[in-house]
Parts: sequence; structure tokens; C-alpha cells
Amino acid sequence: MKISIFKTIAFAGLSVISISCSSADDMSADVKPQTNTAASKEASKTKTYKVRFGLISLDGTKTLSGNHDVGSFLAENTVTGEVYDTYYSGGFQTLPAYYEGIPEGSYQFSAMQGQGGWTGYGSVTGTVSDAQVDADGYVTVYIPVTWAE
Repeated sequence: MKISIFKTIAFAGLSVISISCSSADDMSADVKPQTNTAASKEASKTKTYKVRFGLISLDGTKTLSGNHDVGSFLAENTVTGEVYDTYYSGGFQTLPAYYEGIPEGSYQFSAMQGQGGWTGYGSVTGTVSDAQVDADGYVTVYIPVTWAE
């Protein structure tokens, strides 16, 4: 008797669930075509660039290789204040580090200390545009090391 009551309740519950999920209105989203506004047209025209980060050591040597105590490389747009961050987790990053999708503009580039805190970094200000794209297709930015333990 208990088993037949349980089966009846279970069947009724499954029936209610299947009926409620079978409605086309509940399961499908109405996707309306986007209207092309001036803002969306402008956003679609915005060209973005691939930025490659390296370091300048204390003796002035530029490097694009090795593991370094870098928490993250940052690019802050000097006009809008928007920040682009390469954070990969952990305290070390392998160079070169990359960020794809930075819009054209003027930026302050910097690096955050890594997990060990063994290195300090300065910043550089530069422009991201077609003129700075190198032969590899990147805008290469070298962040200066200001101190190291």
C-alpha cells in the first residue's frame, strides 16, 4: 500500500514537472534582432590591439623571456580610467605576458608585485595605435624594474 501511494505521488510530481517544462514560452527566449544605434555602430568600429609585456632590468636590459615575480601587468587608459589586467593567478608570470583587446588610446602601463614581493616595478606611459604595432603584430611594452631583492 505504501509503495503504491509513493509511486502515485512520484508519478504525479514528474507529470507536473514535465508539463511545466514543455511550454514553449518557458523554455525558449525571445531573441529580438539588435537595432543598429549610433553607439553600437561606434563600438563595432573600435579597433583593438594585442599588447605584449616584457621587463627592463635594473641594468637596462630588455627581456621577453623567463619567469618573474609579477602579479599582473596593467594598462590604464589615461582618458577613461579603464584598466586592463593580465592577471593569471599566482605570483609568477612567464614572459612575454599578453593582453588581447586593448582599444586605441593613451595608457599608463605598469606591473604589480608578485606573491614573493621580491621585485618592484615602475610605469611607462605610451600610446596604443597602428604606429606602435611591431613586425610580430603586437604593441610591445617594457615595464622597468625599479628594485629587486
